[in-house]
Amino acid sequence: MTTRRVRRATVALAGALLLSSGTLAGCSSDSSAESDRDETEGSVLADAADLTTCTADATPVAAPYGDGFPSDWAFPPQTTVYDVEERAGAGTIVTGVSTAPLDDVLAFLNDDQPAAGYTITGGETEDDDAEADFTLAKHSGRWSIRESSACEGETVIQVVAFER
Repeated sequence: MTTRRVRRATVALAGALLLSSGTLAGCSSDSSAESDRDETEGSVLADAADLTTCTADATPVAAPYGDGFPSDWAFPPQTTVYDVEERAGAGTIVTGVSTAPLDDVLAFLNDDQPAAGYTITGGETEDDDAEADFTLAKHSGRWSIRESSACEGETVIQVVAFER
């Protein structure tokens, strides 16, 4: 298998982890088999950032966010990026919190990012969370947003990206 295929498979797995992990995506499952899988998968990325950090407590990190992260990725206004983690073979995970409500963050990611050249290649939206895969030139990745469980009216944003 080529390095490119291995990398794509790794990002697909990271995206699946973002989707299926109740910790990251704010989703839950009624199936005990799925719950067991979610618990195991969630533990892989659970230490990427404290998802209960509120804007008032977030210490901003400086861009650029990592070698594999797109330098032109824009976070919605009112967002404080507070955690960046480069994971070998899985890309760069960037976490932020926004004082903007989920619907505004979703509109930004669905409208402004594509206007900047990003292509959304799939995803889903629910009442309190959303996620989507994206590509741009040499980058691929996935963003996940959810209403903060700890900070009334705030939205947690996580983006995992890598160079293809």
